[in-house]
Amino acid sequence: MAALPQHVRLVEVGPRDGLQNEPGEVPTAARIELIDRLADAGLKTIESGSFVSPKWVPRMADTAQVMAGIKRRDGVSYPVLVPNMKGLEGAIAANAGEIAVFAAASESFSRKNINCSIAESLDRFRPVCESALKHGMKVRGYISCVLGCPYEGAVNPSTVAAVAVDLTGMGCYEISLGDTIGVGTPLAAQAMVNRVAEDVPRDRLAVHFHDTYGQALANILACLECGIGVIDSSVAGLGGCPYAKGATGNVASEDVLYMLDGMGIETGVDLAKLAAAGGFISDILGRPTGSRAARAMAGRERG
Repeated sequence: MAALPQHVRLVEVGPRDGLQNEPGEVPTAARIELIDRLADAGLKTIESGSFVSPKWVPRMADTAQVMAGIKRRDGVSYPVLVPNMKGLEGAIAANAGEIAVFAAASESFSRKNINCSIAESLDRFRPVCESALKHGMKVRGYISCVLGCPYEGAVNPSTVAAVAVDLTGMGCYEISLGDTIGVGTPLAAQAMVNRVAEDVPRDRLAVHFHDTYGQALANILACLECGIGVIDSSVAGLGGCPYAKGATGNVASEDVLYMLDGMGIETGVDLAKLAAAGGFISDILGRPTGSRAARAMAGRERG
């Protein structure tokens, strides 16, 4: 077991992965303000949108306007999801410095989600990554269903490792390992991370846990104990889980930060400002924040 990291980089996915799965409408100006507030809180990586067909992801149709409207800060990256060459063209036009590509560790999920096999999806990403790198952009790789698939059940960690190796070979500087349906538990998470780390260095791995079964923080701690120092999370717990009706989706950034602060692990992120950003977007959506830490902080202030 590796020593706990002294510093963790939080990757904020709320403005993209979170909002695209929320039922409420969010005006472009509000998305811009959310991203600016998150940067104000000290986050250095803020997933800001995606250049995908509005037919499939209507919530992200205004990504070009969002990218044009945010106050870009030195030292802050604003990655966008890019599924194909057309999406990359949009990202280049928007002056995005970083893109993300998504693959799956489950054949059934890949076919149902993007209508192609894992191998076909990776072949599709190769020219995207090559072109992005030529344009001086950073490329981050995501792998979904690393601990379980809604169609196949448990996923073999060796399959996850093979996809991670492929994405790394394309030039992805970091691989985010996503428990898309939130079925993972701590020992399974550790076994998966340790298997992937046999083929991809730990300092190039991140984890992305959904809280569907209430296991996200426990899984994150288990992965910290394996030497992982990058965590994806979503302010206010934005985003549901489309494969488990009514279930919680992304782990709340505020809850992760509260845990890390309590462990003395540095992030450079201000919890009060982060909770305020979560409160802002929750008000826009007309629902309570999904962060337990933020709710407790608000209750303490009222008390």
